[in-house]
Amino acid sequence: MSSKIIAFLSAWLCFALNFAAAQTTPGKIAGRVNEPTGEPAIAATVKLLKQQGSTAAASMQTDINGRFVFNDVKPGDFVVEVTAVGYATYRSALIRITTSSGVANLPVITLQKSDVKLDEVNITAERDVIEQKVDRTVVNIGSSISSTGASALEVLEKMPGVLIDQSGNITFKGKTGIMVMIDDKPTYLSGDNLANYLRSIPASQLAQIELMPNPPARYDAAGNAGIINIKTKKSNKVGFNGTINASAGKAAYPFTNESLSLNYRKGKFNFFANAAFNLQNYYRRLDLNRRYFDNAGAQTGSYTEEAYFRSKSKNGNVKLGLDYDLSAKTTLGIVLSGNLTIGRTPNPVTSILRNAAGNVDSTIIADNNTWNNNKNGGINFNVLHRFDSLGRSLSIDLNYLGYNNRSRQIFQNTSFDKFGVPSAGQHIIDTLPTRINIYTAKVDYSHPLKNKAIFSAGVKTSYVNTDNAARYYNISNSGAQTVDIGRTNQFLYKEAIQAAYLNFNKEWSRLSFQTGLRMEYTDARGHQLAKTKGADSSFVNKYLSLFPTVYLQYKLDTTGKHAINASFGRRIDRPGYQDLNPFVVVLDKYSAFVGNPFLRPQYSNNYALNYTYKKLLTVGLLYAITSNFQVEHDYQDGDIFYASSINLGKTISKGINANLTWSPAKWWNFSLYAQLYRNSYEGQLKNSYLTSARTFFYSTTTSQFTFGKGWSGELTAFYQTRNVWGQFASLERKQVNIGLQKKILNNKGAIKLSARDIFRSNFSAGEITNLGNMKATYRNDNANRNVVIGFSYNFGSKPATQRTRETGAETEAGRAKN
Repeated sequence: MSSKIIAFLSAWLCFALNFAAAQTTPGKIAGRVNEPTGEPAIAATVKLLKQQGSTAAASMQTDINGRFVFNDVKPGDFVVEVTAVGYATYRSALIRITTSSGVANLPVITLQKSDVKLDEVNITAERDVIEQKVDRTVVNIGSSISSTGASALEVLEKMPGVLIDQSGNITFKGKTGIMVMIDDKPTYLSGDNLANYLRSIPASQLAQIELMPNPPARYDAAGNAGIINIKTKKSNKVGFNGTINASAGKAAYPFTNESLSLNYRKGKFNFFANAAFNLQNYYRRLDLNRRYFDNAGAQTGSYTEEAYFRSKSKNGNVKLGLDYDLSAKTTLGIVLSGNLTIGRTPNPVTSILRNAAGNVDSTIIADNNTWNNNKNGGINFNVLHRFDSLGRSLSIDLNYLGYNNRSRQIFQNTSFDKFGVPSAGQHIIDTLPTRINIYTAKVDYSHPLKNKAIFSAGVKTSYVNTDNAARYYNISNSGAQTVDIGRTNQFLYKEAIQAAYLNFNKEWSRLSFQTGLRMEYTDARGHQLAKTKGADSSFVNKYLSLFPTVYLQYKLDTTGKHAINASFGRRIDRPGYQDLNPFVVVLDKYSAFVGNPFLRPQYSNNYALNYTYKKLLTVGLLYAITSNFQVEHDYQDGDIFYASSINLGKTISKGINANLTWSPAKWWNFSLYAQLYRNSYEGQLKNSYLTSARTFFYSTTTSQFTFGKGWSGELTAFYQTRNVWGQFASLERKQVNIGLQKKILNNKGAIKLSARDIFRSNFSAGEITNLGNMKATYRNDNANRNVVIGFSYNFGSKPATQRTRETGAETEAGRAKN
């Protein structure tokens, strides 16, 4: 297999090098523009100025790769000028074109942040809240006022097209199955664990969020709905500089967030460090109602549950990095990261069982407690070599990530009969340690060709080793502990993925084309080490998958004001590591979660068609079909209500979305995202066949106001109608946030006041369908309304260049539930 991959890449590489040697057309000036992070500067304005009088001979905008080319340039002396919002104007040295000059290829132009202080009312140099690019939507949140004191999860909830349920499941543009990255690195978490990790990251450390519904071939194919990349703030200044943030707020209970970012650059060295600490103090109420019926439809009884969760934890995050310029063309880098979360969640539960007449049969009072101690750490070593000034480069990334997480639970259930007399008790203790070790390595090569074309290729290997244990003990009235052999278990899982990709870009005057092919080979092995005789089991799953991608962009006029984009991509979602774990995890006396080792990966084919007008408006159509769709399946078995994961036959998502970014006045920036989608599900459940579909509407809006004299404000809101996801039919959700800011200390500091969910309207509720002779409803209230006051202060000067690393460990991030 590996020899075929190498031969395939070699053939493409030879083709690319031969193409690069072709003769060029005389009278051209070409180049590429990068942002300080090294990423392409898209839509920067490039002017070709005549040396005498600086008259513009031509003007254009950079393409999606940051490239520009002026054709048919007449002999003479010229200067290239580059401008972009928020960056200093760049002017090249003198360029002389003669009748035999051919192509003048300029060195890569790296823009620098502007140091010019703007008038307080002039907001033209502020970056748009939402930037629509060819392959992604970029949301700039660094200056968001309403995010003061918020967490990364709370910020993510406000992103256009993103919905998050109370279990931490993320939906993007109507589809589930998203890969979440932070600074191009994986989180390695999903569900509640991903939500808790994102809560530990303060919003004050975030700069941008990139939303990619159809990523190109260089990215891992994982993520049915695409990729969400959360970018943290990074200093690009010479010398010693940094940022401090502190905030305190109150929802149901008080909470705090503190963070510090430092950067020191001198000569060939660049050192950076980020640290954050926060005290989480969350409250959640869960109400469940289950009604039971006979075959004739008559109600035979009911079960109601009222549960409270008071989650209090301390979280610390640290990230240290060092870049060293080995030469003008080669840079070495190392990044160390760590996260520690220690917390406790008391969970009192009152459950009532009633008979057919509605009279109380029995009551269960539960005093449950959960302690968590999660230690996560990682190291990344990277090398970037630039062969020339045209952009030919080779990058290498080596990664290790380790997760050592321990959960301890105590369940104390006391049952009372209909007269309130204690009748039975249950006392259970469990420990659920999880260890995950992840190793990845990847190599990427990029080769710009003549005539605005780029060839790229890469390989990646990853290895995952997980060890999950469940130790349950029954506690007698005397306090003696007895091992519960039926529940005690151990599950070992190993997975190796080998991948290779090819990608080709080509630009013409109006047409842009990109295509890629990614190949991934997966070898997955699981082994359950059960305590009971005969329950030991294992499985092996090997498969090879191909993932093509195609992108087309056509400018309807020479200025590029009107453009049409079309894209297609195939993607995969492998089961989460814990979803494969066959353990039965007790939630309460009558509820449990059980893993499914027979889960298969799901595959999706995604199609998109978009129309763009300037940077103001984007309207798009989306169609996606997913096979082997992974979804939560709820069912009753005896007295226990189980939740598990299964593969449905298929699901179809289709709809229309629109994004508007507009400045109605010089003091007002406005953005609006809206979508109208229809999701349909079809497949076999445990005891029934599911067929469900619903059309739903979702919209989010942001308004930013500049009042003058350092004062500014912000108003954000979202609204979602009823929706369905598998068996779950949810009610509408909505939320409104406001914020106010005052710049102080010569604009280096700011005081911010914000209020989230001011009408306390954001809670999830709905019905669970296809339960046979049972109907179930739920209401989950996270008490989102809060008020926060925060302070931030920046120090430092003079921009410098700092790299942003994509480490290659992105895919495995979203699949670990620790």
